[in-house]
Order: sequence, then structure tokens, then C-alpha cells
Amino acid sequence: MTILIIGGGLSGLALADMLEAQGAEYLLVEGRDRLGGRILTGVQGERHFDLGPAWFWPGQPRLADMVQRFGLGRFDQFASGDLLFEDGQGQVTRGRGFASMAGSWRLEGGMAALVQALAAGLSPGRVRLNARVMGLRRDAGAITARLQDGLEISCEQVVLALPPRLAAAIGFAPALPRATATALQAMPTWMAGQAKAVAIYSRPFWREAGLSGDASSRFGPMVEIHDASPMTGGPYALFGFIGVPPRARQNEQRLRDQIAEQLVRLFGDAAAQPVQLFLKDWAGDPFSATPADQEPLMTHPRYGLPIALARVWDGQVVFAGSEVAGEFGGYLEGALEAAEAALPQLEGAPQKAGR
Repeated sequence: MTILIIGGGLSGLALADMLEAQGAEYLLVEGRDRLGGRILTGVQGERHFDLGPAWFWPGQPRLADMVQRFGLGRFDQFASGDLLFEDGQGQVTRGRGFASMAGSWRLEGGMAALVQALAAGLSPGRVRLNARVMGLRRDAGAITARLQDGLEISCEQVVLALPPRLAAAIGFAPALPRATATALQAMPTWMAGQAKAVAIYSRPFWREAGLSGDASSRFGPMVEIHDASPMTGGPYALFGFIGVPPRARQNEQRLRDQIAEQLVRLFGDAAAQPVQLFLKDWAGDPFSATPADQEPLMTHPRYGLPIALARVWDGQVVFAGSEVAGEFGGYLEGALEAAEAALPQLEGAPQKAGR
């Protein structure tokens, strides 16, 4: 029995990893030309800088187990020094601002190190990139997936390891029940409305000045900034969440200029010329966001698996994106939680403990 996993982000990779360990028949397809989904790590020299999720925390056991299993380097978020606050007029105050990310962890090599470790354990031929699924057709107990290039893949079960709103954009024949389609559309995609910037520097001048790199702003365009430097050595980096709404950040060069100006206001002239300025607008990424996701979320939604998403097509369609996780929905830990919950629902997988 073949299981088709749609989505090569952390949830899809984790599920593939479990199926691989159990000797099950599966195929993972990903519409992008890379694996990782919302995990995206920029590279400058031999150093790695996350443009998607960057942190994890104590109390997230699945991620901790993965890090230990693969022998990945974990280090504390840098948080020593003063914070900065920029008011609505662009005036900067030292020693005032939001609580830092002290107590959180990051991975040496970025979160891409986890993606690479999982992918390396999958058998050749079990993963296809540039394979966007446009439609799913159920006929006589079998499911046929139609890819964008016209190729069709037959399977007995499908796991939708992607944000629910993206799953809703797939054409289903027969159509999904109205309650199911409504539930999918109602679940906001975590992080999809965000844009993130990482400015790379040859020296950590903010640390030299007794600053932690943490800053909050009401003037913008970045509303929240943190130190994003590697575990040891340089180059060093400052990471910023961009608060300008998607419709107002279409001019990338203007946005880059505004980011540079803000960094100078906050950290001084040494911030004027970064070695590299990575910019990722997730709201414009069709593999992460839909039109309904264009506005950044101000609070973390209540995620989980609605009743309407259970036993779809008599259990032949299973949902496993991070948003359907009951405890850690939206987080990386939630992606692993969702994959773990999906495994017992797969009839073609031997039901025993995975790796």
C-alpha cells in the first residue's frame, strides 16, 4: 500500500522518516525546488542564518530528541546587554523594551541542519521536488494525484503535510464536505504573513557597545530585532521581524533602504553597510501563503485538528501540517507532533515505534 505525503516541510519529512524506519511504501512530493517548507536558511560564507523559524525552547521534547539523535549543535540565544526601544517618532532609548529571547535555543547550521539530517536518511527515489499537486481524485477506493506538469501518481492514502489553507486550494474530486472545506479555510497559516530580514556584519559592534541586539520599535519597518549570530565566531548578524503589512512592502529596494536606515538609528553608523542583507517575504511565497494569509497574525491562533478534518474520504486523507497539532500548533514542535499523530492513521504503515 503506497502512502503519498504532500509537503516536504518538517512535518512531511518527519513522517517520511518514521515510514522509512518501518519499511512502509511511501512517496514524498514537494512543490518547491527544495525541502524544508517554512524552514529556510541563508548562507554567508560557511555560516547559516535562519529566515524562517529560528528558535526552539525547553519543554519541546520531540525537537530535543531530534537534536540529540542527529548530534546537532544546540546553543543559547545571545541575550547579554541592554535592550533598545524606538518610539513612534524614531527616538531611541537604551535599556527599555520587550523581554528578550533569553532562554531559547538555536541550532548550529540553522534549522536547515535538521532538514538535511532528516532528508539524508530517506531512500533514493522516495522524494520528488518541483512536484506541486494540483488535484486529488478518488475512484474505487484508490486516489490519483495530478501534478502541475500533468504527471499522475496513484496511492491508497494521502497525507497533507502542509498548511490547511494550501490544502484547501487542491482540487478534490469528489469535493470535500462543506464543513471540511470551511474548517481548512478558517485555520490561519502561522508565519505566512511575515517578512524577515537578516543583516550580516563582519564584527558584532552592538555587543562591543554593551547591547544585546534586542530592540523593539514603533517606527519601523522592523518591529522586533534580535542577535542572529552563529554559535561562535563571525560573521555576525541582526535579525528583524518586519511590521509593515504586505501591501506596503512591495517595493523591495525601498524596504531595504528603510531597514538600513532603522539599523543606523538603533545601532549607529557601524550598521550602515552590512556585508549581506537577507530579506524573505513569506506573504509573497505561494507555497506558504494564500490571499487570506496576507496580514501578519498579532496573536498565536488556537490550533488543533477540527472534527471536520477527521476521517476525510473514509480515512484515506490525513492532515499533518503544524497547524493541526493540538499542543504546539504552528511551531516546529507542532510539525513533529502532527507527523506523530498522523502515523497511526496510515493503514500501510506497520504500527510500531519508529526511530
